Amino acid sequence: MQILLNLMASVALLVWGTHIVRTGILRVFGADLRRFLSKSVSTRPSAFLSGLAVTALVQSSSATALIASSFVGQGLIALGPALIIMLGADVGTALMALVLSLDLRWISPICIFFGVVFFLSQKNKRAGQLGRVAIGMGLILLALQLVNQSTAPLTQAQGVKVIFASLSGDLLLDVLIGAVFTILSWSSLAMVLLSAAFASSGVITVPEGMALVLGSNIGSGILALLVNIRTPGEGRRVAVGNLIFKAVGCVIFMLGMQLAIRLISNFDQDPGRQVLHFHVLFNLTIAVLFFFLTGHVARLVTRFVPGVAAPSTQVEPRQRWRWRTPRARRFASAT
Repeated sequence: MQILLNLMASVALLVWGTHIVRTGILRVFGADLRRFLSKSVSTRPSAFLSGLAVTALVQSSSATALIASSFVGQGLIALGPALIIMLGADVGTALMALVLSLDLRWISPICIFFGVVFFLSQKNKRAGQLGRVAIGMGLILLALQLVNQSTAPLTQAQGVKVIFASLSGDLLLDVLIGAVFTILSWSSLAMVLLSAAFASSGVITVPEGMALVLGSNIGSGILALLVNIRTPGEGRRVAVGNLIFKAVGCVIFMLGMQLAIRLISNFDQDPGRQVLHFHVLFNLTIAVLFFFLTGHVARLVTRFVPGVAAPSTQVEPRQRWRWRTPRARRFASAT
């Protein structure tokens, strides 16, 4: 029971660390990132690279989707360039997962120590918010260490092996589990890192970890749709188009799973890194496949997905409220 509690706490710490980094970056650089995205859609490569760079900073493709959707909803950029931004965003989060999986244990205490010092001493300044980001990065790296330590005893428990075998015996079930846990944790990055840690510790097999990664990508697409479901105008169409990219890619990789396993196993023998390489391969394949097809997807989404009406800005209700005051009623009765 203690091992399970430690594992649950480690996963919670991982999710919380990604949340702190995302919110901290958006608080400090939110306006700059929005301007950067709005000015970088002149060409396909620049839009793709801007989505990659912004997502690498905020560590959340859902946050990038929210920014791009707001631009589309306000008519600042077209739907096609916004979809290219999302292709870059998905590649960005895959690359960040690969970077965070490196042996960076020595960075964790440094980030947490100096992050706490700057956050407490200059909380209301930019340096304090950057300290908050450093704390989040340190917590992510610390959580990955704790996950590896917590899962090591699980590999020796036969009962735990039986549980994972019963839960992960089917490819579609694995994908569903990955999608559900991604939605619950509100972070595809945390789910991918956790899948790689489990595969590295031997708790799950590499194919099961890859299936969980497919589910995490579907889950991140659903998350982007949830946060943009009521975006005014055409904003939510960005999330729908991005979900189409991920769904098509998921079908392709489910059919070619064995080929992907053989290809990656020839490149790297470490189980955890194989899962992460699969995540990068998945998003790169989607980017290459749809890079010149975003216009067609945009027309398809525009045809079948209605826009959300913008909220009314009329002040008539306030005028009515004024007439409800006692003085106004006396004036109205006198006239």
